[in-house]
Amino acid sequence: MPDPADTSAATLVVVDVQNDFCPGGALAVADGDAVVPLVNRIARRFGVRVYTQDWHAADHRSFASSHPGASPFSTTEMSYGMQVLWPDHCVQGTPGAEFHPGLDLEPADLILRKGFRPHVDSYSAFYENDRVTPTGLAGYLRERGIASVWLAGLATDFCVHYSALDAVRLGFRVTLVEDACREIDLDGSHAAALAAMGEAGVAFVRTAEFAA
Repeated sequence: MPDPADTSAATLVVVDVQNDFCPGGALAVADGDAVVPLVNRIARRFGVRVYTQDWHAADHRSFASSHPGASPFSTTEMSYGMQVLWPDHCVQGTPGAEFHPGLDLEPADLILRKGFRPHVDSYSAFYENDRVTPTGLAGYLRERGIASVWLAGLATDFCVHYSALDAVRLGFRVTLVEDACREIDLDGSHAAALAAMGEAGVAFVRTAEFAA
């Protein structure tokens, strides 16, 4: 079990805590804003803090609106595999794409925008959904001497899940701060994501385990 009292040489990756993923947003995650005070409470304990930001073009191909007749949360085959078609969300420059106003960004070492290429979605903080196009985060962390990645944010079963598995695949030690995440839970996706992360060797902690 990772020691939450010793995270000064680790990075916290805070995934997509943006207005559109919080209550009232275009793709709201139930109770999504509840992660904000938890992230704020623990962020400064980490040596490096990275905040990711979904940043989609208005005509992004992962939007159901870009596929005539398609319904949100249906799926389609893209050049890189099966893609969930989402409601329009986190469109570049819109209020929905902004970080939640309660999120403390002062500790941020890096704000990483992802999903800006119109023809490929990007759940992971490390790779786009084609699984080959890197965001550059792995190289940034290695140059900073980081070997341990901790994850929080939205949503557990999509962007956090993909980020965790990619971080493991890239050779990082990975820990999920479970209560500082919330899930969409699309057709059992939450339980499947937790199982996949556990099988990959991701550790799980809760914010209460951090030293006061």
